[in-house]
Amino acid sequence: MSLPPVKLNQGIHVMHLFYRIDRVRWSQLSPAESTGARAKLEALCAANANPCQPRLTCYANVGGKADLVFMLQAAELGQVAQMHRDLEAGFPPGALQPVFSYLSVTELSEYMPTEEESRQMLVQQEKLSPDSDEFKTRMAESNKRRADYEHYRLYPEMPDWEVMGFYPMSKRRATTDAYNWYMLDFATRKRLMGGHARVGRKFAGRVSQLITGSTGLDEWEWGVTLMAHQIDALKEIVYEMRFDEVTARYGEFGPFYVNLRLQPAALWEHLRL
Repeated sequence: MSLPPVKLNQGIHVMHLFYRIDRVRWSQLSPAESTGARAKLEALCAANANPCQPRLTCYANVGGKADLVFMLQAAELGQVAQMHRDLEAGFPPGALQPVFSYLSVTELSEYMPTEEESRQMLVQQEKLSPDSDEFKTRMAESNKRRADYEHYRLYPEMPDWEVMGFYPMSKRRATTDAYNWYMLDFATRKRLMGGHARVGRKFAGRVSQLITGSTGLDEWEWGVTLMAHQIDALKEIVYEMRFDEVTARYGEFGPFYVNLRLQPAALWEHLRL
């Protein structure tokens, strides 16, 4: 059966899947069945190993909230749905127990500096003449940075680092207190998000961030995926963000998952499958 083509105007679909292994069911499998499941996962990963999409990466959860973790990326909704079902179909019936899943899409931030704002900064703050060569060079550099960043946000090629952290989050919108993000005007929200972004940039080279949107798609509004070489980098960026006003006043968070990047063979060995 062919699934209907469903694409975004821009960007890709992202799905995070978390499972436990039913150990009793797994103990009833023959070695050939276990090996066969691993071979199917290896083949599925190999068939979806592109830098951006379609892409399927697997992890082992650390901490016991899950056993197996998968991150799926695809341009079409049907592609990510098919990968999801192919993934589950590769395991013997009853062996996988769903723990948590999250569907989101890549998107641009509405708070990014515009070309006009960059122009005004060069003219008003740095006193450059729009006719000068330096102005034209600086504007070209700014436009390239913006284009590169927009491409990364929409079509990310995340580094294949050892640690992947994931958590969903929303902005507070309750009417019972003074802090409702959606009652703030755009200028205030943009100013606050500017400070938030500056905190994140301090961790360049240590943490690679992917923020995906899920308003209307899942219970939370954003999914946050963090890639790092060390777990202390994840701890530090989340801790420092807590002191930023956006998080301190308006942030609400779901469960946190910390996961190790493993290929299927290493995953089987680690989980003793």
